Amino acid sequence: MSTVTIHFIDADGTKKTVQAPIGLSVLEVAHQNGVDLEGACEGSLACSTCHVIVDEGFYESLPEATEDEEDMLDLAFGLTATSRLGCQIILSPEMDGMVLKVPSATRNMMVD
Repeated sequence: MSTVTIHFIDADGTKKTVQAPIGLSVLEVAHQNGVDLEGACEGSLACSTCHVIVDEGFYESLPEATEDEEDMLDLAFGLTATSRLGCQIILSPEMDGMVLKVPSATRNMMVD
């Protein structure tokens, strides 16, 4: 398996299903497929604008967030118990079928 299926759900409930190469980040996949996921710091773990809400069934299977990611998540708009940064989720075969909700807004500290 060289790709996985990922389902993005935007704030209005629209679902976009994409085939994503294993080894890319969720942020990279979103940008390649026209999903509205900002990523202001371009994946350098310096903002929270690529915040996604991971479906509970997949959240537990993800590697634990680092302390740096947790610090950035504290700044995210609409934080939930299953929130992660898209730049820190690197796709693996176990993530096939993962559902990710894109929050309705972001909090970009560089602009706000």
